[in-house]
Amino acid sequence: MIKFLDLTKQYKSIQNEIDEAIKAVLAESAFIGGKYVKQFEEEFSAYQEAKYCVGVGNGTDALEIAIEALELPKESEIIVPANSFIASSEAVTRAGHKVIFCDCDLRNYTISIDSLKSKISKKTRAVVCVHLYGHPCDMDKLIAIAEEYNLKIIEDCAQAHGAEYKGRRVGAIGDIGTFSFYPGKNLGAYGDAGAIVTNDDLLAKKCRMIANHGRIEKYNHEFEGRNSRLDGLQAAVLSVKLKHLDEWNNKRIAIADFYIKNISNVPEIILPKKEEWAKNVYHIFAIRAKRRDELKKFLEGLGIQLGIHYPISLPKLKAYAYLGQTNDDFIANTFSSELLSLPIGDHLSENDLDFVVKAVKEFHK
Repeated sequence: MIKFLDLTKQYKSIQNEIDEAIKAVLAESAFIGGKYVKQFEEEFSAYQEAKYCVGVGNGTDALEIAIEALELPKESEIIVPANSFIASSEAVTRAGHKVIFCDCDLRNYTISIDSLKSKISKKTRAVVCVHLYGHPCDMDKLIAIAEEYNLKIIEDCAQAHGAEYKGRRVGAIGDIGTFSFYPGKNLGAYGDAGAIVTNDDLLAKKCRMIANHGRIEKYNHEFEGRNSRLDGLQAAVLSVKLKHLDEWNNKRIAIADFYIKNISNVPEIILPKKEEWAKNVYHIFAIRAKRRDELKKFLEGLGIQLGIHYPISLPKLKAYAYLGQTNDDFIANTFSSELLSLPIGDHLSENDLDFVVKAVKEFHK
């Protein structure tokens, strides 16, 4: 069995560090707030080259809180790319605004700049740019559009821990950025966890207050907020794993390079393209295959675990039928039936990669 993800193997590789970190939190009963959360927030903000980091309960909360902190007019339109996980869009709706979908770039699957511009209206106030699969969006073009139309940029970095745009880490390039530390992420906790990063003092303070019942000081509630905290155990785990993130990301990049080199001559396979200005950390290695379902069945029959990210584009979900964008002329609505995610991660050996490549080639003989 070649696993799509192997968190047990990863844990065993750093077991002593993890166990010691957890023991320290338990010994000090530092479960909510405290030094371990503060330590990780400082470490992660420095790593992502952001002035502030606010730890929260999960990545979806991070998006909702970030949008709320922007204080946009009620029922503002916020543009979201069609190929992403539903958290990117449901956060918009749950924050009291209207989601508008735009298309994705055919090369790297991030937000399409041309499609984005075509969806801007007088009610548009923000855009959620998803650094999808670990590949950053074209931030210079997004910033230019944001300045022209007075829009806020929310960076959804749930799949892009350590990704770079022109040598700069994503997250605090726009107005505000959000991260998920779901266990399967490049930087994953051992449960749900998330964070918000920004260089804006007021936004950072507002996010921290929203996440903690509208307060900074105990019992001094300045407004109604919510309860969304990064706990001490997850923070301690993340501090340990952050030290290994660059090594793990480099392994993913090497695996992606191997796939690209060895599958590039398979005519029915379309490989992801990396822009020259991008450091892609390959949270997902998504190929497009004309006979996707048959290929998936063949590979799984050989013991290769696979994924599909994402089988249904967001506009085609039942949840968004009311928007009337089901039949929009999006390439994201066509390639969703071709996407297939190959195994990638620090758990894979050279033999594993050889086996995957040979199996893909064997199917296409």
